[in-house]
This record gives sequence, C-alpha cells and structure tokens, in this order.
Amino acid sequence: MAKSNGLSRLERFWFITIMLIGTFTMSISQSSLSTAYPTLMNYFNISASSVQWLTTGFMIIMCIMMPISPWLLNNMSFKKLFMGVLLMFDLGTLIILISNSFAWVLFGRALEAIAVGILFPSYQTVLLNITPEDDRGTIMGVAGLVMGSALACGPIISGIVLRFTTWRGLFDVFIVIITAVFLISFFVMKDVMPRIKSKLDWISIIYSFGLIGILYVISEIAKPNNNYGLLLLILAISIILIALFVVRQFRISNPLLNLNVLKTFNYDLAVLLTGFSYISLIVVTIIFPLYYQQVLNVSPFISGMALVPGAVFLSILNPITGTIVDKIGFKPVMLTGMIMIVLGWAVLAFFPIYNIWAMMIIAMLIEGGNAFVMMPAVTLGADSLPEDLISYGTALITTVRQVLGSTGVAVATIVLVRATGFFKLSMPAMPAQVNGFHIVYWVFLVIAVVGLIFAVMIRTPKKDQK
Repeated sequence: MAKSNGLSRLERFWFITIMLIGTFTMSISQSSLSTAYPTLMNYFNISASSVQWLTTGFMIIMCIMMPISPWLLNNMSFKKLFMGVLLMFDLGTLIILISNSFAWVLFGRALEAIAVGILFPSYQTVLLNITPEDDRGTIMGVAGLVMGSALACGPIISGIVLRFTTWRGLFDVFIVIITAVFLISFFVMKDVMPRIKSKLDWISIIYSFGLIGILYVISEIAKPNNNYGLLLLILAISIILIALFVVRQFRISNPLLNLNVLKTFNYDLAVLLTGFSYISLIVVTIIFPLYYQQVLNVSPFISGMALVPGAVFLSILNPITGTIVDKIGFKPVMLTGMIMIVLGWAVLAFFPIYNIWAMMIIAMLIEGGNAFVMMPAVTLGADSLPEDLISYGTALITTVRQVLGSTGVAVATIVLVRATGFFKLSMPAMPAQVNGFHIVYWVFLVIAVVGLIFAVMIRTPKKDQK
C-alpha cells in the first residue's frame, strides 16, 4: 500500500478527515456567535458594544497566534500539538458552558481563539506537506470547505440551533464534536512534520502585538462617538511595532515568521488574491442579511436561511475547483473566480434588486467565485515556495486574509452608515438606505476589479505549462 510521509492511503484518509472535522467545527465557532448576540445581551444584561468583544477579541487573539504557528510546528510533535489545541478549545468551551459571568465567557472565548489561531495555518501546512504537489489542488479544495464553507455556514447553523435551544446549545454542539475528535485522534493522528528545533524569539512576539492595535482600530472605527485622535495614536504605534517586526524578521537568523516568502512574485499575488476573495465572501455574509431585513423587510430567520444556497454552492464547488486546478492550472481557475465575483458586484452596482431570490443567485455567484480563488491561491502560494518555507507562507497568508477580511467588514460598515446618512439629508429614509447599499456595492466592485487585475498578473508555474 502506497505510503506518504509514513502514512498508508487509509491512514492518510482518516488523518485528513479527523483534522478537517476538528478544524471545520472550530471555524464555525468563529462566525456563528453573532446570531446569538441579542440572546447574550439579554442574558448577561450587557450592551451591544460589550457583546461584540466575543467576536472582536476572538479575532484579535487568533491573529496574534497565527505567526507563532510555524515555530510550534517546527518544534513540537504534530500529534501533541493538534490534541493540545483540541484540549484547549474544549476547555474554553467548557468554561463558557458553566459560567454565569460574561467575563468568564470572554475568557473561554480567548482560549478558543488561541486554539483556532494555532490550528488554522497549521492544518494547511500539514495538508500541503503530506500531499504530492500534483494532487495539492484537489486536497486544498476539500480544505476550502473548512475556511470558506464554515464561515458561510456558521450563522446558518447557529440560527437553527438557537431556534430550538438556548445559546448554550451552540457550545454543547462544539464540545461534543471536538471531544469526539480528540478521542479519535489518539488512534489516527501521526507525527508527520519534520522538526527543526529553534529558540522562540520573544521580541518578535512583542512586536507582533502591533496586530492587536491595528485590528482594534479596524473594529472600532465604524462605531459612533469615537475618539479618533486616540484611535490614530493606537494605529500609529501599531504600525511602528509591525514595521519593527518586519525589520527584525529579516535581520535575525531564526525569525519567528520568515518573510523571505515575500520575495516570490506568485506568492505575493496569492496572498492578495486569497485576501480579496475572502473580503467578498465575508462581506456577503454580513451585508446581504442587513439588506434582506432593512430593505426587503424579511425576518432575521429568513435572512439567515437566504444564505443557505450560496453556502451550499460554495461547499459543492470547493473540492471541484481543486480538481480543476490540478488538471488545467491555477491562472484560468482564478481568473474564472475573479470574473464571477466582479460580475456579482457589478449586477448589484448597476441594477436595483428588490427580489430576495435574485439576491440569493447573486450571492451564489460571488461565493462560487470565492471557491475558484481562495484555496487555489493558497495552493499556488505554497507551490511557489521551497518546502522549508511553506509553514511560514501559510501562516502569513492566513494572517493577512483575516486582517483584510476584518478591514473589508469595517469598510462596508463605514460606507453604509456614512452614505445612508448623507442621502437622508435629501430624501426619505428607505431610498436613502437603498442608495447607501448601492455605494457599498460600488466600493466592492472596485475592490473585485483590482483582484481581477492581480489574477491576470499570475505567472504560470512551469508544471502547468504544456
């Protein structure tokens, strides 16, 4: 029986399956909680700005852990790392389930975020490491179910769970699945990664905290009554810290995050393309439900269910696009995806649409385009790098994707609020609201066109040339 990294074909199947189930469940936890905000606000008697930290804090901690993941992969047994991550996520979820204090819920979410931040780049690195280069497109297409489909499915799943149980029921689902994955991992997970021992650079970790400031400013800037002077100060300090981080990575012999990956042209394009496609995906899952409720006057439940066709379409296409990449190469696949995304935003920008079924079709077009771009871009980035830099490449691409996704949401929110307010000065509230959404669509059409230009610039790898 064929072996790959010490795994037989059957062992490799179960290894990948269990790893993806665990990662998929954690990925759902990232996007599912916003549906439960009203319930949590009533239960803990807290404000909307307070409850939002369950997502904002999660995102910040997750992004801080991502640059550390290559060091952990290089210095620990992957089986121990994976099971430790599962155990930490379980512990955080258990704390949330038994706590009657919002502070303890936040602490539990922080532990979950640490686990997710370590696992997200790591699982992609491991998949790329144990898969022959000619088959990477297919396996990363399946992995796209974790990153793309889970993000789209999170609010849907939480809406269904909350319809039949309390907010704790959502975490009951997480803890049952992750505990089962933990127990099965004793038997199916293997130590498949080579270890390269190195000293952890704590100065780099301190500098990387600049990400906290940047993400904090991104999350706060759209809120009313901000102290913009303070936000600008935090942003300036954060940018300086990130600049120091970058300089240090090039100067020390064992960098926390090897930024030499950025010297590869196709990798740089891959970083931008995966980020730009992720922006469109996450903005659709947030802006479309608002449009359904505020303009089309449907219930929150219906607006959530209207996301289902797009999520299903994305889930179907992800493994298919990976296989297509292996057959015809990266460039035509990603060009197709970016054209789909551009067409989706263009229809919204040029034509007023007041039919929820038409909106659902457009959501399917944009989310389907994401399936042709996001994970193929990750695979292109990995294929452009030497084997010893893949872990750093996936850590960087995952971190940038999260930051760009958060920036996209902030931009969409700011544009919608400010544009709607401007139009209300000269017209009634409903037309002003519609025009506000159209300005948002125009902004993301421009962003999508820029992404299409990046796709055109991709250099065809030698293995794809006939």
